[in-house]
Formats: sequence, C-alpha cells, structure tokens
Amino acid sequence: MNLLQLLATGAPPPPTYIEDVFSAYLYTGTSATRSIVTGIDTATKGGMVWVKSRNTVSSSDHQVYDTERGAGYFLTTNSTAAQVNGGANRLSFNTDGWSTVGNEPVNYSTDNYASWTFRKATKFFDIVTYTGNGASSQTIAHSLGITPGMIIIKKTSGTSAWSVYHRSQTYGKVLYLNTTDAEAADGTFNPDATATQFTAWLGAADGHNANGATYVAYLFAHDDSATGLIQCGTFQTDGSSTATVDLAWEPQFVLVKTSSTANDWKVADIIRGWVNNGGTLTSESGNVLKPNSSAAEAGIGTGSGQLGRPLQTGFTWVGDPSVQHIYMAIRRGPMKAPTSGTQVYNAGTRNAALPGYTAGFPVDMAFRLYRPGAADHRLFTRLIGGNRLVQNTTAAEVSDVESKFDLMTGWGADVGATADVFSHMFRRYPGVFDMVCYTGTGAAHTEAHNLTVAPELMIVKCRNNASSWLVYNAINGNDSAMFVNSAVASSTGYGAYWNTTTPTASVFSLGNSSTNTNTYTFVAYLFATLAGISKVGTYTGNGTNQTINCGFTAGARFVLVKATSTTGNWLTGDSTRGIIAGNDPYLSLNSTAAEVTNEDWLDPDNSGFIVNETTAAANTNGVTYIYLAFS
Repeated sequence: MNLLQLLATGAPPPPTYIEDVFSAYLYTGTSATRSIVTGIDTATKGGMVWVKSRNTVSSSDHQVYDTERGAGYFLTTNSTAAQVNGGANRLSFNTDGWSTVGNEPVNYSTDNYASWTFRKATKFFDIVTYTGNGASSQTIAHSLGITPGMIIIKKTSGTSAWSVYHRSQTYGKVLYLNTTDAEAADGTFNPDATATQFTAWLGAADGHNANGATYVAYLFAHDDSATGLIQCGTFQTDGSSTATVDLAWEPQFVLVKTSSTANDWKVADIIRGWVNNGGTLTSESGNVLKPNSSAAEAGIGTGSGQLGRPLQTGFTWVGDPSVQHIYMAIRRGPMKAPTSGTQVYNAGTRNAALPGYTAGFPVDMAFRLYRPGAADHRLFTRLIGGNRLVQNTTAAEVSDVESKFDLMTGWGADVGATADVFSHMFRRYPGVFDMVCYTGTGAAHTEAHNLTVAPELMIVKCRNNASSWLVYNAINGNDSAMFVNSAVASSTGYGAYWNTTTPTASVFSLGNSSTNTNTYTFVAYLFATLAGISKVGTYTGNGTNQTINCGFTAGARFVLVKATSTTGNWLTGDSTRGIIAGNDPYLSLNSTAAEVTNEDWLDPDNSGFIVNETTAAANTNGVTYIYLAFS
C-alpha cells in the first residue's frame, strides 16, 4: 500500500524517523572507491550530501551535492562560484548512503571528513531547482508540506552569494551563508513562503530570477509538533553571553549564526564532539566547522566562547553578549527501537588502530576494564567528552587521552593493542538505554530523559566532586539505593535521592540530596527492559542452578548481576570472553581485583542465561539478586 492509498483509508501516515532522513557521518579518506553507508536512501528518495574536510585547509571547501542537480555537480558554501561538474562518479547516491571514487577532494587519503546527509521528506527537507524567467517574480512550488523555516538559494549557472531566508529574520532582510555579515536589507528576497510554494524575485543585480539563470533552493522545515524532527528559531544571548533554547527534544546538530552582528556561521554536532562539559557555560568546549570558511575544524576552548551544549530538551549557546542569533536544529536519533541486541551492545579488547575498541556502531557509553587487576575500572561517555569516571572509586571525573568518540564504529584513541584491556560498549536507544547530564539545584525537581519508558535501573554519579555511584532499581523501589563502588546490600532510607518518587517515561525525580547537590554536575545512566533486546530483572538464588528467562531467543551476550539482600560484588559476564558451559570469566565493577577465570558461575541458555552455585555468589540460596542483561 502506497502513501496515497494509506491516506485514502483514513489511517495516519507512518511516522518519519530522524535516522531515515538525516545522518552526521565521519570517515577517513582512502583515495579508493568506497561507499559511505548511512542507512539513508538518497537514490530513490532524493537528498543532499554536504562534505567538509576536518583537518586540512588546502582544497577543503564545504562541498554540497544533491540529487536534483545530479551526481558530480557540486557547490561550495564558502564561495560565490557557480556549480562545478566534478564528474559523474565523483559522488553518487545509493539506497543506503552514497559513494565516491578515487583521489577526489571528498576522499583524499588520510584526510578526515565530516558529512551531513539530508534526505527529502515531508516536514523535514526539500530541494527545488528552477530557471529564472526574468519577470519581477516567479512562484516556485515545493513539496515540504509545511511552511519552511529556512530557505537557502544559490545560482548554479553563475557567481552569486548564498542567500538565506530564515523565519526569525526581519521581513525583507537576508543573510549570506558564504559571509560573516549581519543580516542586510534586500527587498528582492521576500520568499512569502507557504506550505506549497515560495516566491523568487528579480530585483536588483538579478536577484533570484534572472532570465535563463539556473538556481537551486534548499528548504528546511520548522516543525514544533511533538513528533517534529527539525526546528528553526531565534534566541538572544544575555549580558553574560549565554542563552538556553527549548526544543522539547535533544538535538544532535545545530547551525547557528548571529543575525544582528557579523560573525561566522557555526555547525556543531554530537558525533564530532558537541558535549556537556558540566562546568559554567563560558568554559564549554567542542569542535566547530564554519560554512562560510574553508578553515579546518576548530576546537572552541575555555574562554573563547561561541559554543554551547546539548540538553535533553534543547541546547545552550555561548556567544557575544546581548546578540540576536538564528538557528536550525535537528533532533537526536535513533528514534526507532532496536531490532537486535548488536545495535545496542558489543564488547571487545583494545585494538592497535582506530577505533581503540570496535563495536560496529557509534558508542555512547563504555566500561573499560583492566583484566589483570590492580587498576581502576573506567567509564567513558560521549556526552562528557574527553573525561573519564572510575567505577570502583568515588573520584570526580578527570581527563583521559583514551576518551575519543568521534568514530562511527567504536570508540577510543589508538593507545596500543592489548587483550588485557576490555570494553563493554553501549549505544543510546529508545526503550533500552539513555543518559542525562544535569546540574544539581539543591531543591527537589525532575530531570527530563529520552528513554521513552520508565527507567528500571538508574546509575547517577557526581562529576565534579568525590561521591559514591548511586543506584536506583525499580525492584527495590524509590526509598532504596545501592552503590556501584561498593558491595553493600540494597538499603532503605534513601528516598531523598529520588524524592521518594518513581521515575516516569519522561522524567526522573531528585530530592535535596547527594543526587542533587546545588551547583554540582551529574551524569545519569538509565536502563529499561525491551522485549528481546534488554532485561532488567530479579531472581532469588536456589543454591544449585537455575535458568533466568530474559525473553531472548539466542541467549544473553552481557550480564551484570548484584546481590541486593546481602553484600556481593557487581559481577560482569559476557559472551565475548565466555558465557559457556565451562568456566566463565568475570570482573567486579566495584573492585580492582583481577579477572576470575576458574569459576563456572554462568551457563548459556537461549532464553537468557543460567546461574550456578559458585564462589562468585550469583546464586546463593535465599539471596535476592538484580540483573541487567543484553541479547
């Protein structure tokens, strides 16, 4: 059944997921034919690919390709030049991404590239090409299905500026993507856009409708509905140079420009290192590319401003004080629930090349465990950036050279291969795993999350001060707590941690306690059960062996077990090191003890796993346990 047939039945159209229409994808050039697999069908659906070298200045223009103008034709956002035909095979569009060949400027050997793919989709993005007719104005149809929030027009047959219309600009004014200029009066650029058309005017200097000239228009939607994927808006920084923008969802990409003063256009995205530093906004850092400049990626460091941080419901920005800005923001994904445990969890030892640890997906959080013992177990998080936390101590976060997340198939810097260092790797997915960075207020309040279901297991750690790892689990309830850095049993009387309130599908609660100390910064890791993928559960030991049914079909690949009714270590097992019929290695998150390899504490079972009576104390008779498992 096609979309028109579906609409004829009266049924609502299927939802559009952000991972089907947008991708921020990083790669290293090879000078050989290659495919960039983003999972986005540009070949049959149409779209745009925008590519920029991150680490070179020579020949590193922002190059824009699209399906309307045809493979090989590109424009450069930092130039007024007409489009160039780079050859039919320079960049081609595929049903799962796009391809390039040879030693092209989008594939020079060893260069590091950022790419952003925008697929044509209702209420998200559209591309229109047209030929000017020389009349005072021309009405151009589009298929966005909603009034555009931003339109970018470029003449393709000759030199011209990149004219930018934004819904938040003063009517009759224009910005130029290829310059740092503030908005300027231009009576020839009043698109009068609707959900189906916009107007191209002739005006002075040919405007956007010169007779015989060809143009391309990129249209970005503004959809502030609950299911919207993109918003175009404005904000003004306060006297302290900061602003907070409410989107009602977490962004993964923003394009920001000062409209009232001259300044660069700036692109920040979470895959390249747009992070939540946790400190004051003026100390924020990250990596920025500038569409008006061929300059290499610049790290925005402490005190240099002009960058913010992603939040669960929007973003903050640091810019010039009391200045008006415009933005285009795109929602974080994935929005679909995973269909396989391998999309969410993987494990492996350290490699001799990037990524330091291979997961097969962009990693959002990783445990790094030292198998010989006598070394701390470290935790790394994409949102935190270059810092680490230590699971077996109360220490605050510190910087770590191994923390590297701008990779598509894993995480970790190249610091040398070794089987002694092992990593459990997780990706955020609806219904399974989410994380939240927040600052304590000292007063009871709620924090938003994007798990989409109520968390069953929450682990909270203060980032800038020494304190325990605080654990909530739904089985023991909102008056109880445990501590990752300790073997102690679950205890009641800790309701102040969670404001004695059970978390919901949208928020979790904090009291006036160690989870919410005023001005301190925190990170929370949230887990839930998704049928066939993940399971948070409980069982009572029987002293022999028993099958723990997680609802899986091919067994558990990761198991975390903790005794709640008595003391017991936080035991980790996985199928990479061995969940087998014989002995199964385990490490304890709360201890620096060496990996134990001589105990048969776990056995495989298609429905989940089997626990045995061993000195690992995962099945002591009468003891209650909680567990987290991934298929």
